[in-house]
Amino acid sequence: MSNQSLFGPRARLQPSVPKGDVLGSYDTYPEAQQIVDRLAHGDLDVSQISIVGSDLKTVERVTGRLSYGRVAGAGAASGAWFGLFFGVLITFVVPSANVLLYALAAVAIGAGFGILFGLASYAITRRTRDFTSTHQVLASRYEIIVAPGLTLRAQEILAKPEA
Repeated sequence: MSNQSLFGPRARLQPSVPKGDVLGSYDTYPEAQQIVDRLAHGDLDVSQISIVGSDLKTVERVTGRLSYGRVAGAGAASGAWFGLFFGVLITFVVPSANVLLYALAAVAIGAGFGILFGLASYAITRRTRDFTSTHQVLASRYEIIVAPGLTLRAQEILAKPEA
């Protein structure tokens, strides 16, 4: 028997699809989640249950159009936040009466660099990507997989009317 230390090598976990019986198949994740909640309220060992999404699709939703003004504004905002963080760090290292001046200067410099980097990257990628978007990975079906020893008990719980 070996004792693994906190800093020693660990066994790698291999991702795998859960094995067991399919208790049900649902169109949306909230539907599958509701069934698992019912099973939990029925005192079933929910650590033996998995929700498996299948038929995955990538969905990109376009949220707006990019322009030099929007890119400059977003770059200024992110640069200002980084500058504020850096300015606060500097006030710990360099004690001075001009703490506010250092912080404001760091915010202004950060905003300036944010604008420059944002505009430069937009100028390079312009015409190939003139919009903003969000990405999601969605499943078409969600199956509830239950350990074989719990299938009958899970079906009994679901057969009872909801309280």
